[in-house]
Parts: sequence; C-alpha cells; structure tokens
Amino acid sequence: MRIQKSAEDYLETILRLTLQNGSVRSIDIANELGFSKPSVSTAMKRLRENGYITVEQHGSIQLTEQGHSIANKIYERHILLTRYLIDLGVSADIAEQDACKIEHILSQETFDRIRAHAVIRQIDG
Repeated sequence: MRIQKSAEDYLETILRLTLQNGSVRSIDIANELGFSKPSVSTAMKRLRENGYITVEQHGSIQLTEQGHSIANKIYERHILLTRYLIDLGVSADIAEQDACKIEHILSQETFDRIRAHAVIRQIDG
C-alpha cells in the first residue's frame, strides 16, 4: 500500500525523534518540522485512524508495527541517499535536501541497485 509523502515524512520524523529522545509528542514533531501544532494534530489523527501510530493518554506517540515498517524504509533511504550524494561530491546541505525528495519517489528496484552500488564502493574504497 502506497501512502502519501507527507505521511511518510511524519512517520520518519517520529522514528528519528524516538531514536534521539526516547519518546515523542506532537509538539516535538511540530518543532522539528516547523509546522503548527493544529496541523500536526490533524496529521496524527489521520495516522492513528490508518493504524500507523498509537497515542498514549499522556500524549506520547508510538509507531505501530505497520508505521515502524514504513518509517524504517524511508529512514534507511534517507540515510543511504544522503551519504551516497555526499560521496558523489554534493554538499551535505544539498545532499540532505535532495535525499528527502528522492527517498519518496524511487522504486524499490532502483533503490536496491543504488544500495548495492554504494556497498560495492565501500568495499572497493
């Protein structure tokens, strides 16, 4: 099932913030992405209704198994693409921005080939 880019971005952000801080709340996501609290609350409601997250009574947001799977996929793409672009000579800032765009549109086949090429470059390098 294909979800929207914005949902993927939210799930990836929840994963990153959870890894950094141990827990995440809507205000943390709003601060990280520069979005308004009402916008993030609306998005969290949709993610919850679609089974990607749960929200604890105290406001802590947790990824469901399905949400975690999507977040991991996008996060892996983001990290690998950023590193790959930097290795090609792209500045870190531009590589980060471009990876964020590319991670959502690449087919799995293309990403797998980039990943394989990046691994080969590391072994040969």
